[in-house]
Amino acid sequence: MHPGITDLSQLSDLQLEEKLYKLNRYYFLTDNPSLRQQMLLVMDTYKVELDERRTAAKIKQQQENGDNDLDSLINVS
Repeated sequence: MHPGITDLSQLSDLQLEEKLYKLNRYYFLTDNPSLRQQMLLVMDTYKVELDERRTAAKIKQQQENGDNDLDSLINVS
């Protein structure tokens, strides 16, 4: 996690994706290795946040639909 980023919950998924896109573009425009390293840290932070949101949304959707993947594994007869 990058220490300069405080609260990502205020940003939407689209805003995070736009920031990732811009940083990725700027990453290849600069030749400064220190700046590139900092940009990688920020991009990783955004990616982790997006992954966590998507995973949480998927779990919530499965719970709402009543999907329980373990039901098919337990066979009591």
